Amino acid sequence: MPTPRLLVLFGSQTGTAQDVSERLGREARRRRLGCLVQALDSYPVVNLINEPLVIFVCATTGQGDPPDNMKNFWRFIFRKNLPSTSLCQMDFAVLGLGDSSYAKFNFVAKKLHRRLLQLGGSALLPMCLGDDQHELGLPSKFTLQFLEEAPVTHSEEQHVARMDPQDPPSELHPFLAPMVSNQRVTGPLHFQDVRLIEFDITGSGLSFTAGDVVLIQPKNIAPHVQQFCQLLGLDPDQCFTLQPREPGVPCPVQLPQPCSVRRLVSQYLDITSVPRRSFFELLACLSPHKLEREKLLEFSSAQGQEELCEYCSRPRRTVLEVLCDFPHTAGAIPPDYLLDLVPLIRPRAFSIASSLLAHPSRLQILVAVVQYQTRLKEPRRGLCSSWLASLDPGQGPVRVPLWVRPGSLTFPETPDTPVIMVGPGTGVAPFRATVQERVAQGQTRNFLFFGCRQRDQDFYWEPEWKELEKRGCLTLVTAFSREQEQKVYVQHRLRELGPLVWELLDHQAMPSTCQWMCQKP
Repeated sequence: MPTPRLLVLFGSQTGTAQDVSERLGREARRRRLGCLVQALDSYPVVNLINEPLVIFVCATTGQGDPPDNMKNFWRFIFRKNLPSTSLCQMDFAVLGLGDSSYAKFNFVAKKLHRRLLQLGGSALLPMCLGDDQHELGLPSKFTLQFLEEAPVTHSEEQHVARMDPQDPPSELHPFLAPMVSNQRVTGPLHFQDVRLIEFDITGSGLSFTAGDVVLIQPKNIAPHVQQFCQLLGLDPDQCFTLQPREPGVPCPVQLPQPCSVRRLVSQYLDITSVPRRSFFELLACLSPHKLEREKLLEFSSAQGQEELCEYCSRPRRTVLEVLCDFPHTAGAIPPDYLLDLVPLIRPRAFSIASSLLAHPSRLQILVAVVQYQTRLKEPRRGLCSSWLASLDPGQGPVRVPLWVRPGSLTFPETPDTPVIMVGPGTGVAPFRATVQERVAQGQTRNFLFFGCRQRDQDFYWEPEWKELEKRGCLTLVTAFSREQEQKVYVQHRLRELGPLVWELLDHQAMPSTCQWMCQKP
């Protein structure tokens, strides 16, 4: 594949725009992008029609004038005879460097952005406008306007319910599914907690087939939310509205308006994620503490990357834990920068482990609770799996936001086509849905290779498989890796049954009539 190409063009009067451009070039090359950084008047402007990806970094001088090293480009780009499709192949971004104390703040960047759109260019993002008057140079994307009195806020159920009942649930409007059961399915001596979780999807409009996945939007646990608010000096019960600083910049559509701080931190800010280098760069800018700022700058520098990896990436230190290590900085973070500093919680995908034909109005998943140890004292825990495991519908109603999307597994439509499925551990989940669906449709040529550690500890759905075997609907081959001195895995069983596998795949010299599926745990 050809190396992706990026062009960074700058118009600079005092050198600031050039410095920013060269930094962008270094970051691009670090990410394996071929990158050329050049002053606008040094670049052959007629070649712009062939550029697929361009970043323009432009200062504004005097009373809204372009810098000296982009004046020729400026005259050319505003020629009236340029076709409106001149730059239709270009994706671009414009970064303006200006000073809001001047009347024509970032005039060059604003005008250039509009002109590039007129010539057919596609903006990758709204124009970015730097302000020399701002203490950080770049202001936050949003402002949090705190309300003196707590408004009448909508519950999560009311917020999610604001959707067209004809539309299926989606990321913007998930279905709040009641959790019916949350059962541990591994034995008490097994090293891992694996849960079979069932949801009631009655009236949701959700529909799925074997191989599809469910997306679940997790939350932070209450102790982490409380700790985060204490570190930053935030009142979790205070409410705010979110306003973009620049026109055309949308607010996160998942966030209700108005919103409480508790809800923002609990449901939207991924405070248990491992922060990136950019997190330390912004945190250094926000820090009023000399020693902490020096360390943050070291972590965000090119020379400090090995130390940053040792401190953060290798032990999987979280955003919350980093803020605990830099308490003076954490306490000085302006609330406006929360959405710039902390990423939003991403939904997690799980293979659906049930068929609607076997369990109408139900959706089941098999969840391995993620927990592992690094050199840090506190074990690392998966946000979504740990949150799901903590929910107990026996203690009261529990609702989980979810929606469905098509999966990557597809199955044959012809009823006589045999299907070979290899699903060790929790990787067997989508094949349980497959077997249920195919059996309900009268398809009996189902061959499942299942592997786990021990029969009495992590043999998921053993009674169900055995019953289907008795009925002649399933051929089950198992591998229990820890029940003998020499480990035995599914690949060993496949080798032992090589003639059968080949017969199914060959199927009278018609390989395409057998479907082969493999899913990792």
